[in-house]
Amino acid sequence: MDSHRARALYEARATRVPIAPLTDDDPSMGMAEGYAVQRELVSLLLADGDRVVGYKAGLTSVPMQRQFGVDTPDYGPVLASTVHGDGDRVPRGGFIAPRVEAEIVFRLGSGLRGPGVGLDQARAAVAEVMAGLEIVDSRIVDWRIRLADTIADLASNGAVVLGTRAVPLAEVDPRLVGMVFSRNGEVVATGAGAAALGDPVAVVAWLANTLGGHGVALEPGQLIMTGALHAAVPMSAGDRFLAEFDRLGTVEVQG
Repeated sequence: MDSHRARALYEARATRVPIAPLTDDDPSMGMAEGYAVQRELVSLLLADGDRVVGYKAGLTSVPMQRQFGVDTPDYGPVLASTVHGDGDRVPRGGFIAPRVEAEIVFRLGSGLRGPGVGLDQARAAVAEVMAGLEIVDSRIVDWRIRLADTIADLASNGAVVLGTRAVPLAEVDPRLVGMVFSRNGEVVATGAGAAALGDPVAVVAWLANTLGGHGVALEPGQLIMTGALHAAVPMSAGDRFLAEFDRLGTVEVQG
């Protein structure tokens, strides 16, 4: 069943034709089943030549957790094929129903393996802090997702855009980093780093411990997307999104 569900999501990614929620067929489907499908889907994508270059955390803010009725984030891989540079054009037509989020991004300098990873250990493992954008997308029709649906769908990942300025973690408190988010020159959201689990570094510790429970370690050089600092904004063709971060500089993408 997991492989059947993973194949349906794989084909939806390739064709950009969304599918019905997996939880329609199985309303009892939970986090564990969602991650089982995610693992099958990742295997299909890696077999195509893609590779995992980091992880994204979702549901890191209290409002998003309340929306899904959970008290914990979720995660999915960051795939090499989805990573873009500052200012790149990432066409709207490559997605189904994209939305854009501004996030603080870490690059690890050393590996981490949970369980038992605390904030200090996570902080020591982070080498660099960057401004980032995430384009989230859903292979589930009309974003009609429950928790297991988004987990199975690689935490609704779409693409990642990285800023060019990399700041050593020792030089910035990511909790206090403010951000202004604009679409086509109009401010549409603001946020601060503390929106992500109270401290984006806590996201790294949570990921290390959660992945460790699945026998996976975080590796040196991997990217960690720490979660949206605001409500995601829908993307239309030709939209230009700009996130301006205190200390981290700017990052933009053209749809």
